[in-house]
Amino acid sequence: MLFRILGHLRVQEEVEVRSPIRRAILTALLLRVGQPIGMTELADLLWDDPPSSARANIRSHFTGLRRDLDRALPGLSRRIKTCRGTQSGYRIEAGPEEVDLPTFVQASRQGRTCLAWGEVEKAIAVLEDALALWRGPFGQDLPLTRWFDAHATGLRNGRLDTYEDLFTALLVAGRTEMLSYRIETIIAEAPYRQRLWELLAAVYCVQGDSAGALSVLNRCGAVLVEDLGLDVPPSIEAMRGAALAWDRDEAVRLVVNAASCRAQAPLGRNWPGAHGRLGTSGDTGPASLSGVLAG
Repeated sequence: MLFRILGHLRVQEEVEVRSPIRRAILTALLLRVGQPIGMTELADLLWDDPPSSARANIRSHFTGLRRDLDRALPGLSRRIKTCRGTQSGYRIEAGPEEVDLPTFVQASRQGRTCLAWGEVEKAIAVLEDALALWRGPFGQDLPLTRWFDAHATGLRNGRLDTYEDLFTALLVAGRTEMLSYRIETIIAEAPYRQRLWELLAAVYCVQGDSAGALSVLNRCGAVLVEDLGLDVPPSIEAMRGAALAWDRDEAVRLVVNAASCRAQAPLGRNWPGAHGRLGTSGDTGPASLSGVLAG
């Protein structure tokens, strides 16, 4: 992978761009591969309140960034193009296979499509590979500006969506070993994602641990009610009913229905999970993550 931005920015896998401003410029260009970014927009995304010297500073940093790229790979600086005329600004040329973010988006979309058609084992493999591209949170070494914060939020949600798709596929496929642990680690990161709590409770139901499922749902209720002031949603109460009835098939059916609603399309007919039976199938229908790439 030539450029990696899902985590600390790296060029040629291990070469680091040391200057924070140069990292930010390169990241912005890679978020908009092939599209020019004008000088005014660059200043706005680098600083919430750009200094009067912003344009001169940016030109100086582009000179340094070109040196950094050539240090990583001789001639790589030629990927940065200066645009003139009505589309004046700077852009970078890179194929989707050379940048980890488009690779992640494509794999997430492919995995979700596989799930929609009931190709659950293929979906699991594709989604695992997609998530393996992440080496840490996006934006942790970038300026704390509104522009980068918006992208960080969108990418974080895309990553969490992909985890939820993966966990659903693993549950329906009956591959629940260590699954509760994996879900707990993501809940610790995103405690207000209701679907994660439902998935965790469903795992306990499938494993025959109704007490564990009820404990999870009580924790979820405490988070929603005490932290956010929300009523416990019907889907949580429905999962509680499945746990109280020791009904593992109902728990799976609830997960499948939630996935189908999220996809806004029926699940594939060849997916046994669509009928509430634990078996060998998948999750949601196609849904694009490409919005995170927009400026």
